[in-house]
Amino acid sequence: QVQLAESGGGLVQAGGSLRLSCVASGRTFMGYAIGWFRQAPGKEREFVAGFSWSGANTDYRDSVKGRFTISRDNAKNTVYLEMNSLKPEDTAVYYCAATRRDFGPWNIGFGVHEYDYWGQGTQVTVSS
Repeated sequence: QVQLAESGGGLVQAGGSLRLSCVASGRTFMGYAIGWFRQAPGKEREFVAGFSWSGANTDYRDSVKGRFTISRDNAKNTVYLEMNSLKPEDTAVYYCAATRRDFGPWNIGFGVHEYDYWGQGTQVTVSS
């Protein structure tokens, strides 16, 4: 099993930036599809960004394209979510998730149910 721990959340003004980190322990991230999700109060958890298990492909939800970037450092067993030009509607708890399910080397899981391992989440609050 892999254990995930997010960090890097905080309070930032609109237009600001944050970088979230997700560190894996127990096992390497290699071969895992990775996803960042978020959940705002009263709303369902939603996909934000993700890697295919091969690491060869990434994808983002439309509302964050051009503003958020997912990246990984295999040597540090860490996945990052760089968030720029933050908006109040980005306010949520952000979660890192992982799975060994084989969606295919180029495919990314977009659903909460497609991931088996979750971190505890980190709060991101964007003030207007």
